[in-house]
Amino acid sequence: MKIIENSLIPFKGFLAINIFGVIFIRKGGVLNEVALNHEQIHTAQMKELGYVGFYILYLIEWIIRLFINKNAYKSISFEKEAYENERNLDYLSNRRHYAQWA
Repeated sequence: MKIIENSLIPFKGFLAINIFGVIFIRKGGVLNEVALNHEQIHTAQMKELGYVGFYILYLIEWIIRLFINKNAYKSISFEKEAYENERNLDYLSNRRHYAQWA
């Protein structure tokens, strides 16, 4: 997994963003094993849905959740799966397909 440190993306307030399996990290940020695992969970989601399909579904769900919840980002099924399992460093070896919707 490629990691690129830069000062433009992700937006301030976020440590990292995964774009097509490449992790962009804010300059000076530290990507620990928990944060890396979180991003690797997103990569697994992308691979099973197709990268473009993942982003389309992610965006649609985010828009829908904007009208339902105060924090649309943390309510997205993809983020819920990643946050709930980021501390389980063995999660990806046992992850079921489409676990974000389980």
